[in-house]
Amino acid sequence: MKTAATDWPARYLGELATQRQLSPHTVAAYRRDLAELVSLAGHEDWPRLTHHDIRRFAAKLHAGGQSARSIARKLSGWRGFYDWLSRQITLAANPVEGVRAPRRPKNLPKALSVDDAVQLMEANAKGHAEPAELCDRAMFELLYSSGLRVSELAGLDTVYTEAGKGMPASLGWLDLQAGEVVVTGKGGKMRRVPVGAPARSALSAWLAVRPAPRDGSAALFLSNRGSRITPRVVQTRLKAHALRAGTPVHVHPHVLRHSFASHVLQSSGDLRAVQELLGHASITSTQIYTALDFQHLAAVYDKAHPRAKAK
Repeated sequence: MKTAATDWPARYLGELATQRQLSPHTVAAYRRDLAELVSLAGHEDWPRLTHHDIRRFAAKLHAGGQSARSIARKLSGWRGFYDWLSRQITLAANPVEGVRAPRRPKNLPKALSVDDAVQLMEANAKGHAEPAELCDRAMFELLYSSGLRVSELAGLDTVYTEAGKGMPASLGWLDLQAGEVVVTGKGGKMRRVPVGAPARSALSAWLAVRPAPRDGSAALFLSNRGSRITPRVVQTRLKAHALRAGTPVHVHPHVLRHSFASHVLQSSGDLRAVQELLGHASITSTQIYTALDFQHLAAVYDKAHPRAKAK
């Protein structure tokens, strides 16, 4: 068995290349993963490896500093090899089945500091502005003021409109007099979100020069062609604005949403209120901002406390 076993990887990789027609790059990756399995096992007697062995190997890779993503990929490759091997010889079980990679650490959402957010909003805000610039200011202020998703922003109408004349009913609209927007979020859940004074001022300035949409809609924000703006255009314009403003990080609409949530939580400490404002169905989705809040507090501590850092 052991003599024949040395041929299994070569046969398996050959089938990946010829029958499944995987690229040479992909086949080479499978070859490296199987070679690493041999290195961990210390032998090539494939039927001898057990579920316990594979779990031990995964733990060893993790302890050696390999990422959860890398380990998950290797386990997937090993699992596929053993699935194939079980069709060639009799195995008690696939030893990789049920073995999971370590949990990937949750990446905290990126948020601007309060100073960077204010600088971004106030950049080029003085002096005469063209209608397109007024549109941009209103969009960016509203994203940060109310924590909207970019799709929610793009879907806003100037007022609520009923369905008719080939146009759907409004999914979101501005109520400037009440100082709020109504949006439809994930799962069709509708919510009202307050709009801050700077955003209301920017919206008023934009509405004063906003042309009638060419598509006959009541869209609040318009593209250069006069139709409803798309999320992609909002992303592009915000990125360009942030570069001109000298913002130290890459800014996209979700960064402003994260900044809104983080800054409200820092000031209020009210996680439930932030959940409602963001339109999260579960408080679990909102709790990640408590980690951002702690990061902010830790940064303040490091800068301010005389014994925060070792001499």
